[in-house]
Amino acid sequence: MTYDNSDGSVPQPIQNSSTAIISLITGILGLTLLPGIGSIIAIVTGMMARKEIRTAQNTGVTIGGNGMATAGLVMGWLGIGLGACVCCIVAVTLIFPAVLVPLGIYWNNSGLLLPFLVI
Repeated sequence: MTYDNSDGSVPQPIQNSSTAIISLITGILGLTLLPGIGSIIAIVTGMMARKEIRTAQNTGVTIGGNGMATAGLVMGWLGIGLGACVCCIVAVTLIFPAVLVPLGIYWNNSGLLLPFLVI
């Protein structure tokens, strides 16, 4: 890659947004070590980073990190979605039998729900 600088100066690298980096890191943590809180922080900081980058571009300053902010947002929402699925599975696993057994429906050994008349 060549740079065409008429004055012979060396081009400076584009600085990344700090909040975009935080969003990416907390998005990864939200999927691994800190589910829930890491995902929420990733979403909040990802939104802040995208707003910061967009505002800087409108004023003529170039700040990088849009891809990291987007990745943090995606991982944050993915972590929230997976957490919601896990909560639903746990709720169904714990609450479903507690509701069905008093109604006279129980699980047999083959794993099928069978109606059961209590006389």
